[in-house]
Amino acid sequence: MPFISQFHRQSDYNYFSSATPIVIDNGASYFRIGWAGENDPRVIFRNIVQRPRHKSTGETVTIVGDHDPALLKYFDCTRSGPRSAFDSNVVYQFEIMEYILDFGFDRLGANGSQIDHPILITECVCNPVQSRSKMAELLFETYGVPSVAFGVDAAFSYKYNQRRGICNKDGLAICPGFTTTHVIPFIDGEPVYKGCCRTNIGGYHVTDYLKQLLSLKYPHHMARFTWEKVEDLKMEHCYIAPDYASEARLFQKGTKEAEDKTRCWQLPWVPPPVEEPPSEEEIARKAAIKERQGQRLREMAEAKRSSRINELENQLRGMEFLLQQLEQVEEDEIPSFLKDTGYVSKQEIESSLVKVTQSLRKAKGEPKAEQTEVEEKSDSSMNEKFPLVNIPDNMLTPEQLKEKKRQLFLKTTSDGRQRAKQKRQEEELERERRNQLDEEKRLENPELYLEQMHIKYKELSEKVEQRKRLKTNGNHSNGNNVSGGVGRGERLNAAQRERMRLLTTAAFDRGKGEDTFGAKDEDWQLYKLMSKDNDDDDDDGLDEDEVELAHVSSRLQEIDPTFAPKPDAGPSQPAPEVPRLRPLTKEDFQILIGVERFRCPEILFHPNLVGIDQAGLDEMTGVSMRRLSPKDQDLQERLTSSILLTGGSCLYPGLSERLEAGVRMIRPSGSPIKVVRALDPVLDAWRGASTYAAALQFPRQTFSRMDYYEKGEDWLRRYQFCYTL
Repeated sequence: MPFISQFHRQSDYNYFSSATPIVIDNGASYFRIGWAGENDPRVIFRNIVQRPRHKSTGETVTIVGDHDPALLKYFDCTRSGPRSAFDSNVVYQFEIMEYILDFGFDRLGANGSQIDHPILITECVCNPVQSRSKMAELLFETYGVPSVAFGVDAAFSYKYNQRRGICNKDGLAICPGFTTTHVIPFIDGEPVYKGCCRTNIGGYHVTDYLKQLLSLKYPHHMARFTWEKVEDLKMEHCYIAPDYASEARLFQKGTKEAEDKTRCWQLPWVPPPVEEPPSEEEIARKAAIKERQGQRLREMAEAKRSSRINELENQLRGMEFLLQQLEQVEEDEIPSFLKDTGYVSKQEIESSLVKVTQSLRKAKGEPKAEQTEVEEKSDSSMNEKFPLVNIPDNMLTPEQLKEKKRQLFLKTTSDGRQRAKQKRQEEELERERRNQLDEEKRLENPELYLEQMHIKYKELSEKVEQRKRLKTNGNHSNGNNVSGGVGRGERLNAAQRERMRLLTTAAFDRGKGEDTFGAKDEDWQLYKLMSKDNDDDDDDGLDEDEVELAHVSSRLQEIDPTFAPKPDAGPSQPAPEVPRLRPLTKEDFQILIGVERFRCPEILFHPNLVGIDQAGLDEMTGVSMRRLSPKDQDLQERLTSSILLTGGSCLYPGLSERLEAGVRMIRPSGSPIKVVRALDPVLDAWRGASTYAAALQFPRQTFSRMDYYEKGEDWLRRYQFCYTL
């Protein structure tokens, strides 16, 4: 289970004498501080610092350890990421380390900045002298501690378990930590640093790898994968596979055993409310509301229509009154008379009168037959509107000739509109007549009519598809009536192929001898033939077929409920509906953790899975023994007969068995191999240091403040901690 930070401040600091040492386990993941001789540390918190700003005032505060969720109401913790004082397992940011020590001493109960107790603090194996000297400077200069002792956390854990009979005096301590993994050989109870081995892989990389895999697998739930939650999932579900390849194949095949090993994390999900069907009273009420709304809209439309009719009638009466007045005005005075009316001539007033009359009849909803009188009147007024059209040019002045050209253009445009309108009316009448004949034919024999329509639909659809295929790919066929072009020539249509033929013929005819093209007039006829483009004809035929196919398809849909048109049956076919998003279910909020359970911690044995080209745990064991005694087989057997696993990243199930199998592969057959786990891999380092600091011989292992002032930090190079009392 994940570790719980303990933040509450201690109240018994003053009850301890100044000779009682303070024990600090300064790990890259967690900071543990307590009193020597006790079994458990007093304060535990994450070894990180955040500096967020207040949301309202902008003031910066310092938060050490896990932030309280209640602080999110007042501080913006999203812009300030957690910072650690460690680079791998070496302290190098002593400004952050000072914040952490301040918080640790304050939680322990210290009232001021002066600490008058000896300090035993842990460090990594082969810690650089610069880091150790800076730590000593911080403790002596800032906190005024009387003496300091530096020890290796894994060594304290090994000695603590040795005194309880878990491991022997000679053995190996393997410590998979937060960011690094160490292997330390022990001879006669003392660590031998020349045989140590380190790999930059640890629990941080396992958590980060699991977070990446889950984020790629469930990108829509990426916000759920916080570091704390992924850490909990790792500690609860991950395990070490006895054989990684066979375990991966098991999940690849999807067997029952793989399903049993898959774990499910259910995210919060609230089912959508089920809507009950409305009652009869609700349906009647909505129908009544809809009817009232419809009645109101009809009344509004009728009022608008009446207002429009009144407006048009007033305009019509005004124009008629104006025409009556124009009859009493002489021809020369008409422009001055119409100056304030907005009209230029009598013809413009008559044209506007025709338009207003048509709009009035349309607004009143009168049948089209009553509009013929207006159309005849407009035709009769056409000659009055364009008086210069029928007059010969030799009888007109230059200004009148220009006006005649303008009137001729306007008359031609108006005639074209009338012809188009007449053509549309004729097409509509022809369509109605055709539909009537079609309906009579259907009533005579419905079954025969339906069969004929299906045959016609099939022929037209094949014809349209064939012409589209030819237009796209040309006349090429691969023998299965499937068109498909290989070169550019096979994708040309009929007109383009004809042009290509003419060019090729002309080139062969003129290819030999002197080039005399153009000497004869018939040579230039080639350009006329090439300029003829049959694309429009092809397109027109294709459009007609598509329109006919659409008509047949709509007709079949009316008379045959089982008819399903093809997707590309015609231009009038509606576009397919976009599939609607299905409602979210409980399964959409489930995170399945299967192969990730053993794939992530596998990087402890194969760091190359995350791009780290270093040795794994089993290989590190062989490297450490070869460094210590490459030829002393007796010593190597004593070391492998007592291998202790300690550190927070050795809690995975199956780690001991997998490590034992890996070590057995690199050792001779029959070699004694024993891999055990520490009693408490997380707290044994602090407990071992607490037991050592409570012994009477501890003061002889410390480095006093007077020694620091006299000998300087260079003396720390020769400082050697002795773990055997």
